[in-house]
Amino acid sequence: MKKRTSILTATVLSSLCISAPARPAMAESALKPTFDTLFEPLLADPMEPRIAVMPMLGKKQLQLDIGTSADLYQNDSKTFAVGIDFATWSLLNRTSNFKFPVDCIDYMFGINTTVRREIKESPLPFDEASVRVRLSHISAHFEDGHTDDNGDWLNPGDSPFGIPFTYSREFVNVTGALSAPGRRVYLGYQYMYNTLPDEISPSSFQAGAEIGLPYNAYVAADFKLLPKWRRDEAKTDGYRGTWNLQAGMRLTSIGLENVRIAANYFSGMSRQGMYFYKPESFTTLGMIVDL
Repeated sequence: MKKRTSILTATVLSSLCISAPARPAMAESALKPTFDTLFEPLLADPMEPRIAVMPMLGKKQLQLDIGTSADLYQNDSKTFAVGIDFATWSLLNRTSNFKFPVDCIDYMFGINTTVRREIKESPLPFDEASVRVRLSHISAHFEDGHTDDNGDWLNPGDSPFGIPFTYSREFVNVTGALSAPGRRVYLGYQYMYNTLPDEISPSSFQAGAEIGLPYNAYVAADFKLLPKWRRDEAKTDGYRGTWNLQAGMRLTSIGLENVRIAANYFSGMSRQGMYFYKPESFTTLGMIVDL
């Protein structure tokens, strides 16, 4: 039996090797993955896929992000692209002996498409317009420090849903931007067509701006209107503004133009899914890598 399986495997592999050169050249060149996305990542949006280590000042916690967006296809004129998004956003606790237990983690994956056009003869101080549409799934999970030695969950009453609870969302996100060298403004809208827990408003809104400064420095602001959870009514009711203000510098002078040193001030509804009902405020200082 093993011999017959080995012969079959060898036959299939040989067939693939022989047929590979015969595939149409068009199919080979249609997909060319690149991290040089047509829609540049939003600098101050904490929900953008990125690689980042952002310790919180005055708190024994840090944010650890691992993710990126990549265009699988771009047309020759660089006006249309189709890509993918993958990201994890983790909240870690800082303890002694250089240990970082994971409090909670969010997972996101999805697809996106971008349309970009040049602006000619416009009174606005921008020369380019772009729109990005994302279709994404996100889920969140508690990790370390939420159970006792017997595996029982600790402090289940802290959450309005008990602990553990299921957090899952599927949504469409549309972001439109006007840009020029050294500046960009954008508006966004997100619609959740499926969510657990339920009784959550499906809509949220976003706006932001980015301004380049001398010596590869910049300032950026991201503002969102996010649904506010009312524990007494067991549903969202109204919205709360959520700010993330960022000042940073790209390390272009030492050949690391894709690396940023950045400081953030965050105030609003938590970005972590397991705490989405919880308002918080903190400052971070760390490093971000844009692939």
